[in-house]
Amino acid sequence: MLNIPTQSFPAPSSQQRIAPSGQSGRNKVALKPGHSLMDWIRFSKSGKDLTGLRGRRIEVTEEELQKHNRRDDCWTCIRGMVYNVTPYMDYHPGGEEELMKAAGKDATDLFDQVHRWVNYESMLKECLVGRMAAKGSTALKGMYDWFQTDVTVHLVIYTKRKIPSSGCTTVDLEARVLQVEVLLGKMSYIIHLCEQECHNTENVVVFHTANSVGKIQITMRKQAKGKWESLGQPLEFHNTFQRKKDRALFYRDCVLVAKTEVNHNTFVFKLQLPRGTVMHVPVGKHVYLKALIQDTEVVRPYTPVDQNLTGPTQHSLQESDLYLMIKVYPDGVFTQHLNTLHIGDHLSVSSPEGTFSLHRLLDATNLYLLAAGTGFTPMVRLIHLALQDMDGIRKTKLLFFNRREEDILWHSELDELAANDARFQVEYILSEPSESWTGRNGRVTESVLNEFLIRPQGSKCYVCTCGPTAFTELTTGYVL
Repeated sequence: MLNIPTQSFPAPSSQQRIAPSGQSGRNKVALKPGHSLMDWIRFSKSGKDLTGLRGRRIEVTEEELQKHNRRDDCWTCIRGMVYNVTPYMDYHPGGEEELMKAAGKDATDLFDQVHRWVNYESMLKECLVGRMAAKGSTALKGMYDWFQTDVTVHLVIYTKRKIPSSGCTTVDLEARVLQVEVLLGKMSYIIHLCEQECHNTENVVVFHTANSVGKIQITMRKQAKGKWESLGQPLEFHNTFQRKKDRALFYRDCVLVAKTEVNHNTFVFKLQLPRGTVMHVPVGKHVYLKALIQDTEVVRPYTPVDQNLTGPTQHSLQESDLYLMIKVYPDGVFTQHLNTLHIGDHLSVSSPEGTFSLHRLLDATNLYLLAAGTGFTPMVRLIHLALQDMDGIRKTKLLFFNRREEDILWHSELDELAANDARFQVEYILSEPSESWTGRNGRVTESVLNEFLIRPQGSKCYVCTCGPTAFTELTTGYVL
């Protein structure tokens, strides 16, 4: 065991992990005939009362939720919303036993361990009983302020902590509704306001931050000159903190504006955010893409990359584009759909998600990155961050595993970066090399990692690993 601090991309049990071919990453049971996903969709749209409440929505107390914990009367709560999942019991791919673990309780944590990417809001829409009763949420004082001129409105948020250079804020302004989310550790700070009818702004947001003091300023332009009496009408969760895992995913409509080939089966998809959206995806976090495929909403997680590897970081505060490096699989439902999209087509994109933290990198002097295949994607921005923004990291080394040479992503860019920056080093290992390959071959082993993960005297080393589930678990086991 090497005993070096490590973080894996994605976190254990995350659905962003790449499962081996033919596996979904979770246990499935054989369903009865006529109980497939499409059968459930048809059944849920049949008009039958699936809640047992004849169309009513109710506020559910914790005591009431606990009463519905039987096979023939099963309610569960996900992110504050309560569903009667009794009708879904025979359709659940994980079987009745798994679903009953969530009976009569808040199942958000259990759901996130296996299903975080699943669009449950759509799948269980007809089973919605209502919302959990609030437990006395209180508004915060001193977290934000606002001021105005005749032509502009300025919202200022005081986080009272240093903001990472990659950002932590998402702003959405659409149809007179302003929603701001600031990711602060395990919590999200929410601003949620509706402009008054007489107070309209243009759907354009200008963004400024003072990273060292944690100040965020959002500027909007008034459609007409005048003085506002208030910033707007508070909406749900306004001026409150929420646990990130408890908040519902928010999606906005984005446009595909470019598609660039990386290799024979991988592309960089450039997505343009709406005019009223500014989204800073922190390093190590991912987003979810959602699309309607054969009348079914399908959701998948992807980690953004920078526009390139060798140029300056593209993190403008007003950045309106998102770059996603995605491998198209022959039998991949979602990636095949992506591959058929044309420039100008639309995709729904979620706010940033993920548990990766940069905090432990602050003391590191040596950063080691272990990647296999498309597990390289979260490493792209980590490399940029280490070389451009973290002066304390003296050496960044990437060990990149692939099957064949043509599978190596951004091969020439990695070589160019290593040639031009002495602090960066890359080494490739192929499991199915050609006869002309002069580099290393083989698979990940403890001896390979022992040779690569050299701890210089007096250094503080940190390891990040990402790839197929078996690779991530194996490398993590060797390192810890």
